[in-house]
This record gives sequence, structure tokens and C-alpha cells, in this order.
Amino acid sequence: MFIINTLFIALSLSMDAFAVSVCKGLGMKKINRRHAFIIGGFFGIFQAIMPLIGWAVGRQFAHFMTRTSHWVAFGLLFFIGAKMLIEAFKEPQEELRADMDYKELFILAVATSIDALAVGVVFAFEGTPVLPSVLIIGAVTFALSVFGVAAGSRVGAKYNKGAQITGGAILILLGGKILLEGLGVF
Repeated sequence: MFIINTLFIALSLSMDAFAVSVCKGLGMKKINRRHAFIIGGFFGIFQAIMPLIGWAVGRQFAHFMTRTSHWVAFGLLFFIGAKMLIEAFKEPQEELRADMDYKELFILAVATSIDALAVGVVFAFEGTPVLPSVLIIGAVTFALSVFGVAAGSRVGAKYNKGAQITGGAILILLGGKILLEGLGVF
């Protein structure tokens, strides 16, 4: 069950990076594999590092919160999922460029991985094995980001909204599952 839950979390967390990668690919007339791997690397590394940081911080406080950890996990995952759903229905404010501005990629990687920081806190509260989790999250994000650049260069932004909605819904459902398990419902 650990692997399945972690894969769902990884897929959900990677939706922002996937959407940005698609947008980066939109500006490419022909896919540039090197650029696709650089973009995937930025997003994959940050999606792996942020939960590790969140886990380290959350671990310091986990022993204070054992009775309420399921509520904290639910709240964080619900908040992140709801934020993703809201973002999916907002009109895009600006178009992303396809060039390889490393400073911009750094900012985008940090911005799309902030939610992973909160998930790392959840990992600490729930006692989730962190190293396999961050490796799975990083690998899934890398793969989806590379795929996103390729898809963006071929298809366009047709599926961005659906990916955001799916990711948000999955995080909310996982939060609900953790809450129900913590309350002893199943």
C-alpha cells in the first residue's frame, strides 16, 4: 500500500511541474531533448528535496502531534489539493517562455514544489519512509516533466486544466483517507 500511496502523491505533486513543462514545450517548434531533460531535472530535484526538508522540520514536532497528526495531514493535503483546484480554474496570467532561462527555471521549480514541502511534514507525522518516498516523487516528476515538454511541443496546453484538477482531487482524497484511518473508520 505504501508504494501505491506514494505513487499517487508523486503524481499529484508533479501536476504543477507537468503543466509548466507543457507550457515550456509549447514554445518549441521541435522538441529539444536536452532542454526537456534540463527542465525535468530542475523539477524532479526540487520535488524530491522539498519533502525531505518538510520531513526534517516535521520530525522535530511529530512527537507533539501524534494524537492530531491525521487532522494535520488532512488539513495540509486538503489545502494543497484545494489550491490546485482553484488554480486550475483561474485564467493564466502570463504565458511561459520556452527559452532556457535558468533563473526562471529555478523560481518555477521552487514555486511548483512548495506543496511538496507540506507533504514532507505529513510524511514525518505519519511515519512514512522518507528516502524511498522522495526518490519516487523525484523520479515521477522528472519523467512527467520531460513528457510534458514533449507533449507541449506536439499537442499544446489542451490537458493542463485536467491535470491540475486530477492532482488536486487525488490529494484531497488521500487527505480524507488519512483522516478516516486516524479516526479509526477503516
